[in-house]
Amino acid sequence: MKFQNPLIPLVAITAVTALATVACGGGLAPANAPTQVVVRPTSTMSTDASAPTQPPVISPTNHLPLPNYSEGVLEVHGGNGWLNSEGFTIADKTAENKVVLVDFWTYTCVNCLRTLPFLREWHSKYADSGLIILGVHTPEFEFEKDYSNVQDALSREVIGWPIVLDNDYETWNSFGNQYWPAKYLIGIDGQLTYRHFGEGSYVETETAIREALTEAGWDVSEIPTGTVDSSNPDPAANRITRELYGGYERNYTQSGLYAGQEQYYIEPDATREYLDDEIYTPQQWFLQGLWTNGPESIIHARTTKNLEYHIALQFVGRSANVVVNPTGTEAFAVYIEIDDRPLKPEEAGMDVLFDRDGRSYFSVDEPRLYSFLETPEFGEHIIKLASDSDDFAIFAFTFGINDGGI
Repeated sequence: MKFQNPLIPLVAITAVTALATVACGGGLAPANAPTQVVVRPTSTMSTDASAPTQPPVISPTNHLPLPNYSEGVLEVHGGNGWLNSEGFTIADKTAENKVVLVDFWTYTCVNCLRTLPFLREWHSKYADSGLIILGVHTPEFEFEKDYSNVQDALSREVIGWPIVLDNDYETWNSFGNQYWPAKYLIGIDGQLTYRHFGEGSYVETETAIREALTEAGWDVSEIPTGTVDSSNPDPAANRITRELYGGYERNYTQSGLYAGQEQYYIEPDATREYLDDEIYTPQQWFLQGLWTNGPESIIHARTTKNLEYHIALQFVGRSANVVVNPTGTEAFAVYIEIDDRPLKPEEAGMDVLFDRDGRSYFSVDEPRLYSFLETPEFGEHIIKLASDSDDFAIFAFTFGINDGGI
């Protein structure tokens, strides 16, 4: 949950109690949108590192009766550029007996990335049978507004359907959307026939697509329906580290503060020396060395030579990712340790490399999410990331419990 508030000393945080909440999928995570309270749905597992297994919490928003929308509401509004297509209106497509699946996403959202294989499958199966997937890219961070950054993401993720940039949240606000990812299926009458917030329910979503296409006069009877309804969580996983944000704009949440050291909260946009005493509390990150607390990220504040500074956290789960935006133009390495040692090859995320000394690292050369950890088994560990570059700006950590990482 995003809670906008000027920075105040840590001792006064207990007074901040009037926070509204919206739950989805059993997890809360902050997100950012002008004029909107935004929640990104996360795992159904508890985010408390010491909590016992919790039953999945199903958000009622995915099962409420569909609302009726007035004419022109379920439409592209504004737009800051198109990719993979010339600009079009949803009304034009539905008038052609097309069915439009609107997918609200942003390219560093791990929950959105997990849905992309299913979107790719639906695009491949149904694009010639009346389905238009329209990705509405509504950014969470400022660097996600950049056209070339989104274009690079489309190439990297092999996204071939139309994408409209919604940098000003005009389409997001028109739909009354509050989630990443969110899917709205619009039939030939221009009305909503199905919607889903968050991950999962892929068979249900595809079934709704097929029903809408059939109603529009398309024959999909020879196209097989997918059978995978959700990701494949580790059966031993009963909790997971929550999403952790670096910037002060997102550091006040109902579920607790992300930064675990008091210096962070003294003053915004301040460069301070941090001491990591290696006493870690769950669901927070800790710093060693000189860092600057920015609005969207925590930034390594000077060039070093021997990885003297780091960010550390207690990790619970199977996989870990970090969103990094390099503040300069030169690529740099970020080294990873787990329990005070380099990663083993079987623990390495898809972006990890190893140097000649066996040290594990990933190379940052563009603003995106980097997958740096995929453990063979569910567990609890201490993770440290370190870089000598003063371009190292950390926006968010995300975690997973699925086989196959991410």
